[in-house]
Amino acid sequence: MTSINNMCECFACNIPDLNTIKINKNSGGFTPENTSEFESMKDLIEIKKKEDNHTLISIKDFAQIDKPLQIINLLSKDCNDNEKISILVGKNAKVTILYCDDTLPTCKVNASHTMDIKLDSYSQMALYKMENVNNQTHINSDIIFDLSDNAYLQTFFLTLNGGKLSNKLRLNFNDVHSEADINGLYLMDKEQSAENIIEVHHLKDSCKSTQLFKGILDDEARANFIGHILVDYYAKNNEAKQTNNNILLTDKARVNTKPILEIYNDDVQCSHGATTGQLDENALYYLKTRGISEKQAKMLLMNAFCQNVLSKSTIKELREGLSTLIQKRLEGELSMENPFKITL
Repeated sequence: MTSINNMCECFACNIPDLNTIKINKNSGGFTPENTSEFESMKDLIEIKKKEDNHTLISIKDFAQIDKPLQIINLLSKDCNDNEKISILVGKNAKVTILYCDDTLPTCKVNASHTMDIKLDSYSQMALYKMENVNNQTHINSDIIFDLSDNAYLQTFFLTLNGGKLSNKLRLNFNDVHSEADINGLYLMDKEQSAENIIEVHHLKDSCKSTQLFKGILDDEARANFIGHILVDYYAKNNEAKQTNNNILLTDKARVNTKPILEIYNDDVQCSHGATTGQLDENALYYLKTRGISEKQAKMLLMNAFCQNVLSKSTIKELREGLSTLIQKRLEGELSMENPFKITL
């Protein structure tokens, strides 16, 4: 029988050469893999259980955490269906968090995550939420970000496999001169479905938001993207950009994309764009004329399509490791149950 630890190693944000502070989430809460290392950082990070199903992670004021904090969440049949995590990033603090959902291959799970994340003044945070679960698993994630003045947030939602996955994100600019870079990538096949609902509320002056979500869908997979940008009456000098691009590998795959711009003043720069189509036939033809097989050409184009999202990561080892995971998913080596079938 495969052990849980071995199953964690098969995915669990397994990024070669990336040195992280690993924390395993289980029914008893959060357990650091290296207790002594975590204990040495108690002046920078605090994790405590506030009540049943609710954990608080505090990044102390002025903490500069060089290693990413990696939370490995191996979902099982007895997983908590109503988990809540609160994350507080203190003033002038900086942290990167990898949150990884994984399942055992035959385990059917219905789970919900609620995350409440607050960034204090001049803080910086990068959040990677990665999902590689089996086709029997449904996960609903609700994440709320509240940004104070001069805060910077970068997010990546990476959906590699799963039965029915929904990510709902709301971001509030509660003070001036803050910035958010929100990114997502979903690779779905068979009858899988992925949903991303993004709400960005520009409530104060001089804030900037960027959204880039991309998807590749095979077989009869479904995806839904709703991007809602609201600029308040008194929120001046704001900038908001939203992009959603999709590639359909079969005529049965479907994507619904819906941009919503709700703007109540003229002192703003807003744009949105959405595309849904097939692989570029001209690009395929060009690559084949250079002696590249059709299968290799399609793989190259799909990788290039994904790299627009991954290239925004500022950590070299993480960027390269995620590229490898994406490559394995496209080649059918990462799927929990069945390979990602490339239609040729």
